[in-house]
Amino acid sequence: MTGSTTVNKGDRLLHQKVLGSRRFSNYWWATIVTMGATGFFLAGISSYLNVNLLIVTDPTQLVFFPQGLVMGLYGSAGLLLASYLWLSILWDLGGGYNDFNRETGTLKIFRWGFPGKNRRIEIDSRIQDVQSVQIDIKEGLNPRRALYLRLKGRRDIPLTRVGQPMSLAELETQGAELARFLEVPLEGL
Repeated sequence: MTGSTTVNKGDRLLHQKVLGSRRFSNYWWATIVTMGATGFFLAGISSYLNVNLLIVTDPTQLVFFPQGLVMGLYGSAGLLLASYLWLSILWDLGGGYNDFNRETGTLKIFRWGFPGKNRRIEIDSRIQDVQSVQIDIKEGLNPRRALYLRLKGRRDIPLTRVGQPMSLAELETQGAELARFLEVPLEGL
């Protein structure tokens, strides 16, 4: 899986690490938003105090109402967004693993969620309850390519990370490998 590591220990254990929000693109956007929002916020403060707080330009020439005020508000909103992005990275939202153990006949799906009483998202089941591995492909403006585990009496459980869709070849390979390991059919192709 894109952003995941598959460890196959013989024919008894399959461990897939799922990458959450700690990926390069999130670090990149959190850094860019933080720098831009800080600049806007300092420009707003500089225009109010008539003191230059920026290295690159002199925002003291701005009239506080409305330019400085609006820049300060944009900066505040940007800093809130940056805080959310950095907290998502810190909490590793969506990160976790998929464990399939044929020796014990169990499977465990684990993901990190938002802080609170449901921060740890764990699904434990028996391998014999697995009906199939489902491939979900949706093309168009908002494409989706994901693997799901279909269990008896439960909703389909997503196995791949959220974010940019993986390639069709990679999706097929991962789905076929998992279906072969669990000895269930692969559906959705």
